[in-house]
Amino acid sequence: MDLFSLRGRVAVVTGASGALGRHFGRVLHSAGARVALAARRPDAVAADAAGLGEGAMAVALDVTDEASIAAAFEAVEAAFGPCDILVNNAGIAATRPFLDHTAQDWDQVVGVDLRGAFLTAQRAAQRMVAAGQGGCIVNVASILAARIIPGVAGYSAAKAGRVHLTRQMAVELARHRIRVNALAPGYIATDINRGFFETEAGQAVIKRIPQRRLGRVEDLTGPLLLLASDAGAHMTGSVVTVDGGHSVNSL
Repeated sequence: MDLFSLRGRVAVVTGASGALGRHFGRVLHSAGARVALAARRPDAVAADAAGLGEGAMAVALDVTDEASIAAAFEAVEAAFGPCDILVNNAGIAATRPFLDHTAQDWDQVVGVDLRGAFLTAQRAAQRMVAAGQGGCIVNVASILAARIIPGVAGYSAAKAGRVHLTRQMAVELARHRIRVNALAPGYIATDINRGFFETEAGQAVIKRIPQRRLGRVEDLTGPLLLLASDAGAHMTGSVVTVDGGHSVNSL
């Protein structure tokens, strides 16, 4: 089990004010890492950082702003030392039929979900190279990188781009001992979507999942630790899908 230990590691989790980001922060901290919970508004994650206790901090980070990204990594280094784990989780979506999807919708979603992921990962990798100690980056993608549902053109395209960006980074950064993988969740039950999945339409979606249930944030614990720890030391450029079989179901 020591393979899954993150003792001595420093992790940054973006989008830490959401359900997935909060869970990722708790998991990494419980495995021994010092964790920076990053969000556009640090007050949104201050209570979560305080709840984790020693070895946790809240930090302001807007993935669309290069100066904000740079300042966040500098603050983390000043407090904990160089970051060697990045969970690139921040993301948004715009739900609108393709014919009504606006250029503004596209720019906002792709700006956060793809451009923001690139900028944050690049800064993290640059700091890892400068520190000379390697590291790992986990880009949080989605099964919608490979599977289509109506109404989320920008989100699906951005997540597909994030997966391919993962592969590109994995090849280029391997010589610096930086591993880059993607975690692709399926439908995870959160407070935001729970109401929809209780409707008839939502129940129909669940019936198409071979395991006949939504994912829980806890289902992502093991896969995240695998990718972030030495247990996944020979994994880079991989996409780990956690969706109850949804993406391989043709029905």
